[in-house]
Amino acid sequence: MRLHLALRFIWQSTPGWTITNMVLVLLQGPVPLLSLYLMKLTIDEVSGSLTTAITPSDVFGDVAVYILLMGVVTVLSVMVGLLAGVVKEAQSLAVTDYMLDIIHAKSVAVDLEYYENATYYDTMRRAQGEAAYRPMHILQNIMSLGQSLVSLLAMGALLMTFHPVITLVMVVAVIPGFLISLRYSGKMYRWRRETTSVERESSYFDWMLSGEQHAKEIRLFGLGTLFMDRFRDLRRRLRQERLQLARRQAIEGLIAQLVSTLAMYGAYALIVQQTIEGAISIGDLVIYYQAFQRGQTYLRQILTNLAGLYEDNLFLTNMYEFLDLEPKIFSPSKPRPVPRPMQAGIEFQNVNFQYPNGTRPVLEDISLTIEPGQKIALVGENGSGKTTLIKLLCRLYDPTGGAIRVDGIDLREFDLTEFRGEVSVILQDYARYNLTAQENIWLGNVSAPPDPKQITAAARLGGADGVISSLKDGYQTVLGKLFQDGEQLSIGEWQKIALSRAFLRDSQVIILDEPTSSMDAQAEYEVFESLRNLTDGHTVILISHRFSTVRMVDKIYVLADGRIVEQGSHEDLVAQNGRYAHLFRTQAQYYT
Repeated sequence: MRLHLALRFIWQSTPGWTITNMVLVLLQGPVPLLSLYLMKLTIDEVSGSLTTAITPSDVFGDVAVYILLMGVVTVLSVMVGLLAGVVKEAQSLAVTDYMLDIIHAKSVAVDLEYYENATYYDTMRRAQGEAAYRPMHILQNIMSLGQSLVSLLAMGALLMTFHPVITLVMVVAVIPGFLISLRYSGKMYRWRRETTSVERESSYFDWMLSGEQHAKEIRLFGLGTLFMDRFRDLRRRLRQERLQLARRQAIEGLIAQLVSTLAMYGAYALIVQQTIEGAISIGDLVIYYQAFQRGQTYLRQILTNLAGLYEDNLFLTNMYEFLDLEPKIFSPSKPRPVPRPMQAGIEFQNVNFQYPNGTRPVLEDISLTIEPGQKIALVGENGSGKTTLIKLLCRLYDPTGGAIRVDGIDLREFDLTEFRGEVSVILQDYARYNLTAQENIWLGNVSAPPDPKQITAAARLGGADGVISSLKDGYQTVLGKLFQDGEQLSIGEWQKIALSRAFLRDSQVIILDEPTSSMDAQAEYEVFESLRNLTDGHTVILISHRFSTVRMVDKIYVLADGRIVEQGSHEDLVAQNGRYAHLFRTQAQYYT
């Protein structure tokens, strides 16, 4: 059972609200019995006056006191109930936000390799579905259980004074319903796990139909009807299976309710018989019947809460299955300081790599050295391993063989955050943040406060300053159309923003993966002029299919099938008349 872990989360996030909630539960528990007792006294007083010579005014005086007390108890009960509702709402919101923080933190901490595994997405989907409300649901079940238990003990003690069998009947009558709840909690848990992939698939079609990313192609290729049909088929399948479970539970629940009803009215008949025979008063009849009826309700609520806790425990497995994921890329307990400035540079020594779920090696026996301040290029056809090599250098993955070193120190000996702070990267699939232009660039170095001068300087290096200056609110303009008053940019303009983000960080290594693929020739020229003018000490690693840009670097490495097959300057490689020369001439013929 992992319920205690969920309660720990609740306590950590809202200790004050938790204590308040418990106090209110204890206050609400005895109220039903007190109300019933005052009602009994009222009825007995009235019925007794019918057979005695007490004047009506005297009787009404005593009854009025009971009625007044009942009113006071009712008002207090309502006040406590309303306060409890506010407390539950406040605590629920706080716990939900706290749990989402935990899920987000775990999502950021897990290794990139998890995102290449469909099982991970199923696990994350189930966790996201449970984390937002399940811990608070557990607390509410426990609080309700406690309140019902206090009330039940009071009603049970009262019924025991009438007849022990009545108490036994009350307990036995609700057991069938409890067993049915347990059974279907398990069935629902298994069904939810089995259909996670189907749920995700339907959400995928929903996302494509309603999002901006696929909007153009859906219209141009007429895909709307196709995707809507697939979405409806998936949802229909889920709906039918869920309703089938609900129907079976309803039928069995009806049988259990019939048993409960027979027990309740059998007990009522016994109480009525005792009243007719004069063994108990009319007030006793009312209080015993109400006690049996309410006691059965409280017991049913207790068993429902227990079944709910059983279900909660099952579904908590989903959340902890996600939270228990352990990253394989982590900082050592005693990291070594990152050399600043680098003296010997970066060395790849016999590096091999295969993706965790891959069937073939992506990099094989890669050995190269990048000197401090050197500008190199990685060239090769798609799938040759260029971007993977960069991912290893950024420690998004670790090599499956060999090592990557900085000044002779293995990357795995550095603190992750410190090392990555020395690397600025723009990847092919750079992010487009629907934030202000200033924030978009500042995200390149959030460890420092946003300095307008530094941000503008980075924008000039990346070629984005002119774009931003032309916007309505300049650097305060929100980019993208996701939010009100946002300005959409062209792909090339977005790329300049991403490039500027990489230039903001004062890092020793700048990695550019196809940094100008969406820019025109003039913009590309200006960017590489900026690169050339970078101060000494900046090491630049460039990946590009444009040979007009790679020829500007100090050294070029040509990759094919995960291996380095050629290396040298542009002139050297052209003179070798090998793979690089062939690729260069193939591209150059379109410009002659």
